[in-house]
Amino acid sequence: MSRIRLHVRGSRLATAGAVTATATLLAAALSPAADADDRPTRAGAIENAAEVLADRAESLGLTTAQDTAVRDVIVDADGTQHVRYDRTYRQLPVLGGDFVVHLAKDGTYRGASRATTRPISLSSIAPSVSAPKAADLAANALRAANLGETLKKLTARPKLVVDALHGAPKLAWRTDVVAQDSLGNPAARTVLTDARTGAQIDAWDSIETATGDGKSLYGGTVPLETTVSGSTYQLKDPTRGGTYTGDAANRTDLCVLAVCLNRAPATVFTDADNHWGTGTTAERSTAAVDAQYGTDVTWDYYEDVHGRRGIAGDGKGSFNRVHYGKGYNNAFWDDSCFCMTYGDGDGTQLGPLVSLDVAGHEMTHGVTSKTAALTYSGESGGLNEATSDIFGTLVEFHAGNASDPGDYLIGEKIVRPGFGRSALRYMDKPSKDGSSVDCWSATTAALDVHYSSGVGNHFAYLLAEGSGPKTVNGVSYNSPTCDGSSVTGIGRAKLGKIWYRALTVYMTSSTNYAGARTATLNAAKDLYGAGSVEYGAVAAAWKAVKVG
Repeated sequence: MSRIRLHVRGSRLATAGAVTATATLLAAALSPAADADDRPTRAGAIENAAEVLADRAESLGLTTAQDTAVRDVIVDADGTQHVRYDRTYRQLPVLGGDFVVHLAKDGTYRGASRATTRPISLSSIAPSVSAPKAADLAANALRAANLGETLKKLTARPKLVVDALHGAPKLAWRTDVVAQDSLGNPAARTVLTDARTGAQIDAWDSIETATGDGKSLYGGTVPLETTVSGSTYQLKDPTRGGTYTGDAANRTDLCVLAVCLNRAPATVFTDADNHWGTGTTAERSTAAVDAQYGTDVTWDYYEDVHGRRGIAGDGKGSFNRVHYGKGYNNAFWDDSCFCMTYGDGDGTQLGPLVSLDVAGHEMTHGVTSKTAALTYSGESGGLNEATSDIFGTLVEFHAGNASDPGDYLIGEKIVRPGFGRSALRYMDKPSKDGSSVDCWSATTAALDVHYSSGVGNHFAYLLAEGSGPKTVNGVSYNSPTCDGSSVTGIGRAKLGKIWYRALTVYMTSSTNYAGARTATLNAAKDLYGAGSVEYGAVAAAWKAVKVG
């Protein structure tokens, strides 16, 4: 279990113009330009549309083998009517058979919107592929979509349909297959199979997603991908491996170590309108917004920059639990549950530990566990912590969030005035926290890993930004070297690429600082060449912290 040990002592917003334009459009739509009493009713619109269907059946592609059913009706403020239909063929649902009839206020036909204009006619509706065979094919498709993970409680329900979505209409099995993954989370897929040949026509996730937003504690209003569940929304992101956030309800007995593998860790947050949180701690879902957003942005950083999809690189999401314990001044990653846990802080020294860089830090412990697996003690433990600080920082820069701009301070958003300093850790000069070291020495291995990490953090800052005074995003830094040398930085992007390659290709569980120097030099040589400026900068930055 890897922790940010603190050792505490004693969405895009609409522009004003856009808002005004929207308000104007709504006012026009809702104004009583048409006499409200004369506006057609839903029943009247359906009756008008039925007459149109009878008169225009042939032009709409309707035959005696087909039936229609009203799905929805919209009557505009000016009396215009829109009646949406689903269609069946010989009592089988027609995928792509839906259409909308548009009518004027007086019921006269204006036109139609049709999913398909092809004639729907089949020689037979007797399948060659059996329903059990279709179910097996769909189950295999779900397993493949979940990368071969063992699924439990799997059920598959095939239904015979006419597929008019994919070219010429054909007989098909539509199979909804659902299961649970190893964490008990739902996995669901709809698979469309040719009922004559058994070939898969199409497949799609059948757990619906929606784009909402949340008012966070630290990052302003942020976008969130969520899951539709009946009439509510779950704070679960199917676009990022099913990552979700749950409420630990201030308990400490949830999912400790291996217990998490076989039961749900916390209650998944739900919301009625997909607008989450209030931006204050008074609403429990606010901390969840920060945690979910942090997870999303960290996922995006690793995928966008390093091509790594998910913490383990397998496309599967981790999960968060917030409101852990009471006044808990910590956050931690747990490999056994593949999850992150956030305390609310005591409110005096620390607030809720759900800031963006802390999220990036915690998820990076998971990346490390799946790659170099740096042992969490001695110098390798310091490198483990430094790796999380480095990538937590790069995640914050990558997010580009104006409410929480990137910096080289760790946890600055969660620190309260009573803490006695402005951040948990400082990468430009780690010793500013009172315990971490700036330079390597023979005693570094004996330090707590949160303090020996200072050597790696200092190296990373120097490699990215260089030595001496500098201002980045309004924050002033002045990073000294341990040998009096001057170091020229090569930028954050190259730091990230070099450290990631070193971590994933060259470091092992026992790598110490000397080994990290070799690993990063090898990475720089791979990426930029042995005689490159970047290779020289890596060597200079390690020398500046007395490694090598």
